[in-house]
Parts: sequence; C-alpha cells; structure tokens
Amino acid sequence: MSKPAAKPFSTATRPIAPPPLSQHLCEFAARPEAWSVFARNLIPVVGIYFFGWSAALTVFNYWFDGLAALAAIIAVLIPRAMRESQSKTEEGGQRSEIGAAILNTVRGVVTWVFLLGLVGLPYWIVLIPLHDLLLSPGLRYQLAYTPALWFAFGSLAAGHLWKALRMGYDQMPENQLKQRVRWDVYILVLRAVAMFVMAAQGLAFILVPLMALLLTYGELWPERVLGAVFGDPSRLYEYDPDNPAKTRRPR
Repeated sequence: MSKPAAKPFSTATRPIAPPPLSQHLCEFAARPEAWSVFARNLIPVVGIYFFGWSAALTVFNYWFDGLAALAAIIAVLIPRAMRESQSKTEEGGQRSEIGAAILNTVRGVVTWVFLLGLVGLPYWIVLIPLHDLLLSPGLRYQLAYTPALWFAFGSLAAGHLWKALRMGYDQMPENQLKQRVRWDVYILVLRAVAMFVMAAQGLAFILVPLMALLLTYGELWPERVLGAVFGDPSRLYEYDPDNPAKTRRPR
C-alpha cells in the first residue's frame, strides 16, 4: 500500500523569538543612526507633551511619516524599473533626446503614482476609519497656516528620500531587492494595524510613547519584527505570486 502524499509546507519557519533586552541595548548603542531614528519617532511625543499637538495632528504625523518613506523608496526604484522595461519594449525608431527625456519623465511619474497608490493601499484604507481625524477641518487649518509644521514634515520627507538613496536599492541584486521590498510592505501593514489600535484607544498619552518605541524597533530591526510575526524573514524573496507552488517543497 502506497503512502499518502506528504503535504507541502511553506519554507517559512515558525515565529522566531527576539533576543534579550540587553542585546538590543548594546546594538542600539553601537549604531549611530539609531539615535536619529529614535529622535524622529519622538517628534509626536514632543509635540503632544510640549507643543499641545492635537490627536489629529499626531495621527497625521504617523500616517505621513510612513507614506513618505514608502514614496521615497518607490521613487528610488523607478529609474531601475524604467531601464529594465525600456530594454524589453524599446522600438526600433529613433527619438530625439529631448522627446525621449520627456517621455521617460512622464512614464516615471505615472509609474510612481500608480505604485504609490497600489503598494500604499493600507495607508489609503486607514483614511476610511480615521477620516474624522485625518480629514478634519481643524487639521487642514493647522497644516495650512503653521510654517513650523511645513518644516517638520518636509524634513521627514527629505530624510526618508536621503535614506532611500543611501540604501542602494538601484544596485541590489534581484533576490535581495525582492527581500527588502517585501520587508517594507509587511512593516507597512503592521504599522497600519498599529494606527488602528491608536484610534481604538483614543490616542491615550501612554500609547503615543509606546508607538515611538515600536516604530523605532521596527525600523532598526525589521527582520526581528517580521520573524516574530511571519516566521523566517530571510526567505521572503522565495515567494512567487505567479506560481505559489514554487515556494513550497515536500518533507
């Protein structure tokens, strides 16, 4: 009698427990960029305790910070995507340099808008339950007539763009690029969930500092966050959405 076929299983492992607190503290102290990440995530905490920020402004800060980071990563990836697609779809006719530059710019902008709308879908969905905060007239008035907020949020966006440029997304091998992009997508989903929790708890003051710590942890050690929730984070690149069978193997 033949044995029944073994069920395939995912290459992802069980959730991985993070290391002890002492190891985290040592690693944090040894990484100079960790302090800037922590300081950036403390902006809403300082705003609430010292500048009287409203709940709407605090939620907007978390929303804008995540969306700006995503927009910066996509913007850095666009030139690579344009080069790879151009080699496959380039027609035989010659175009003038100016015409080609204009066409590539338009394609790049359209692609950036499309990908930001698609990959950033969790952030657009968050606008539905949080529309009373993120789309409130009071928040719009604060953003329109407070130059200090222009500088603060502009600095956040510029910082994310600078970080994305330094990460070298444009030069990463394909598998490494897939891995990094999927890390960012999963972290984005977890961040959106955290925003829902904030809304459900009424933005209690104790929760805002906790969010600063959680966001800092997720940015400094994304592999540990993903490992604790989704399993082995080093094999995310193996998933093939066009052929899920490739991501499974027999026992």
